[in-house]
Amino acid sequence: MRDEHAAALRAFRLIARYGSFTRAAAELEVTPSALSQTLKQLEASVGVRLLHRTTRQVGLTEAGTDFLARITPALNEIDAAMEALRQHGERPAGTLRVTMPQNLLDWLIGPVLVEFLRAYPDVKLEVLCDSRLIDLVAEGFDVGIRLGERLARDVVAVPLGDKVRAVVIGSPAYFAKYGRPQHPRDLEQHACVRYRYVGSGAIYRWEFAHRSGASRGQWFDMDVDGPITTNEPAIGIHAALEGLALMHAVEPMVRKAIAAGHLETVLDPWLPPFDGFYLYYPSRFQVPPKLRVFIDFLRERLANTL
Repeated sequence: MRDEHAAALRAFRLIARYGSFTRAAAELEVTPSALSQTLKQLEASVGVRLLHRTTRQVGLTEAGTDFLARITPALNEIDAAMEALRQHGERPAGTLRVTMPQNLLDWLIGPVLVEFLRAYPDVKLEVLCDSRLIDLVAEGFDVGIRLGERLARDVVAVPLGDKVRAVVIGSPAYFAKYGRPQHPRDLEQHACVRYRYVGSGAIYRWEFAHRSGASRGQWFDMDVDGPITTNEPAIGIHAALEGLALMHAVEPMVRKAIAAGHLETVLDPWLPPFDGFYLYYPSRFQVPPKLRVFIDFLRERLANTL
């Protein structure tokens, strides 16, 4: 690969990521006009238009989308190899791109990231929040954090703690007014917070496990109804605290509110522990120092939290 081709491919990947010549040019420390010329030369060399350009936005053509999907894994491999080579025998350094759900950042990871940056000043973090299960290689991330049950098989998964439980929560005022469900099917008579996945748009079906009999331990799910649907758990927690509805949540997220008596749990026997949160990264990548210290730091800090 000639140097000018490599630079053009990286420029194209960056423009596609940001959807903007201006932002990509700023990161590459070139002018937008110079970057535009680079892309025109790339399109001329392949004989296909890769980008739709308007005065307000930049988008990929169909050919551009296919091209990006094919070059991204190779570019990421090259970048990872170069980064590992630069860091060989050196202190952890460079930019670490991390993906995690917003609610996990808010109630657990955020303060730890501040501590990490103080401990490793030569490492920069780029944290993007998304509830989707991200393809790290395709989207240019170094590491992600998700529940273990959602991880693909071709990744290295490092547990951040023990198993966790889900809980159904409501305020004392709600239960005083509407009663406490004794069985998951009783939720049909209660107002519940509904969660919508960002990527698919699907509504999360509340999950439970049978308590006894031939189906003991087997999971089942059910739809619920209520006055609010959201993709942000913090909104649901607020609705539960205000006595508006019940919510299905991961227990560590609401542990303090439960301990303080602001929220109470119901249906606990129907909610056994399941795989907790994991750090995951591509299995074929050499682990650079910046990622290794990040993994070790989070595991140490979160060992007694999850």
